[in-house]
Amino acid sequence: MSEIESKEVDWLWYPFIPYGKITIVQGDPGEGKTTFVLQLAALLSNGAALPCTENETEAINIVYQTAEDGYEDTIKPRLEAAGADCSKIMFIDESVGPLSMSDERLEKALAETGARLIILDPIQAYLGSDVDMHRANEIRPVLNRLSSKAESYNCAIVLIGHMNKAKGSKSTYRGLGSIDFQATARSVLIIGRVKDNPQIRVIAHDKSSLAPEGTSVAFELCKDNGFKWLGHYDISVDALLSGGTSESKQQMAEDLIEDMLKDGEVRQKEIWDKASAMGISKRVLDQAKKNLEVESKRSGNAWYWKLPDL
Repeated sequence: MSEIESKEVDWLWYPFIPYGKITIVQGDPGEGKTTFVLQLAALLSNGAALPCTENETEAINIVYQTAEDGYEDTIKPRLEAAGADCSKIMFIDESVGPLSMSDERLEKALAETGARLIILDPIQAYLGSDVDMHRANEIRPVLNRLSSKAESYNCAIVLIGHMNKAKGSKSTYRGLGSIDFQATARSVLIIGRVKDNPQIRVIAHDKSSLAPEGTSVAFELCKDNGFKWLGHYDISVDALLSGGTSESKQQMAEDLIEDMLKDGEVRQKEIWDKASAMGISKRVLDQAKKNLEVESKRSGNAWYWKLPDL
């Protein structure tokens, strides 16, 4: 160990998706997994700030590989609707033969494009025809080789997976196939609907080996309003999978601000104190302030907030 040089983990989206490692995103069919990764890809292709972060990043090249949806009629329209720079999002042509995780074309794509993110959707389509996803001795070598590629090119690899139907089981055991998928991944995210508001989908951190688990993030997905990021959401993985409910801290913060400012400007400290008493963090409160376009002004030694004039 004295000959090993220590290094810090580099992050695509802290603390959810590390560079140089495998991340799994899983959930029941129809919960919005593909929508989530395409929205994320759109932001990354433009170098835009990621959900619940403030700093813009450098735009990156992305390889998005899917065996479930058509590129022409489904994937590209979704990317365009999300405002993606489609010149930075590529895929490997499978007309000459199906792609697998062990395929040399995957490493060739990394070398030629300099992609910093590869998304394989879904996992089972890219294992290879001779690999049984329920056998650990067959899964481990495939995932170890894939992990090696991620590390060599400092590229984040995201695998999209479905959940099994074992209701009531711990989240760790609800992924399809061998538990070695979850064991090999350094981060596992689960997407599910909120029971009493199915238009709200939550991204919850089920496993985090390289950083503290992140606070859940929510988005809205509905026919009328399309897609919208909602910010942090206070619900655990197991509560999400068992149909639990919880009000979004982001929504609580917005409701609090609107209620306190409805009659005019209020001292900033009073809003901070009330939010703290409700368990709302300053980060969530600041995001709510930004969402509502609240104006700040200084008077004497204090800052005051007010809602924008309509």
